[in-house]
Amino acid sequence: MAQKDIISKQIFKRILVDVATYIFKLDLQEAELIETEQQRIEDRRSDLVARVVDRSGKRFILHLEIQNQNQAIMPHRMLRYLSDICLNYPNEAVYQYLLYIGKESLTMKDGIITEQLNYQYPVIDMHTLDYQFFMQQNSADALVLAVLCDFKDSEPRTVIHDILSKLIILSNDDSKMLREYISILEILASNRNLNLDIQREFKMLDVELEKLPSFLIGEEKGQHDKAIIIAKQLLKLNLSFTQVAQITELSIDELKDLN
Repeated sequence: MAQKDIISKQIFKRILVDVATYIFKLDLQEAELIETEQQRIEDRRSDLVARVVDRSGKRFILHLEIQNQNQAIMPHRMLRYLSDICLNYPNEAVYQYLLYIGKESLTMKDGIITEQLNYQYPVIDMHTLDYQFFMQQNSADALVLAVLCDFKDSEPRTVIHDILSKLIILSNDDSKMLREYISILEILASNRNLNLDIQREFKMLDVELEKLPSFLIGEEKGQHDKAIIIAKQLLKLNLSFTQVAQITELSIDELKDLN
């Protein structure tokens, strides 16, 4: 397995709940990762397996497999993972999902149907999702997923700049957090043919990590002016008045005057 693939899966492990919430529409309340390593002829491990609880109190095991390449054998691998999970955790419901993030068009099947077997699982191709949906979420974990989606008629550089601009705002002057999410963005972007240097595009925004407040307001500006500037940026990114009000502590009436 390529190092990039391993790193990408570590990223999805970190943002498991947001992936489940925004991509697979699972309203999770709790998630606890569990081990799934099995040893027969070779060691193998499912990508992400967690014991979860949704908002209604339903408990089940969630298996999320991440693929950045088409593999014709994938349905059989998924079936093998399912049997391993069921053997390790009998009497627990298991829900499987396959998330495709590769560069090529999706060609993998979503199950196995024969005279003796009818086995299927949901497959989501990130290329088919509208990036604007993720841009509207007030979460850095959700925001970075936008780079894997359909940009519609938008230029890749414009989309990347929009993502970086919002990451700057969501990082709230935390340069360490900002660096981490830019690194995540770089790794995820490598799964598609963007031909863009994320670090270079970031530098083009003229942001100095040690001086983030000056990027937003300038040292001489007051807190209210800072809130106004941030609000304008967030409104441009299509956040709702309610979301922007929560972030900036401005009133909705003030925000409407800015729009």
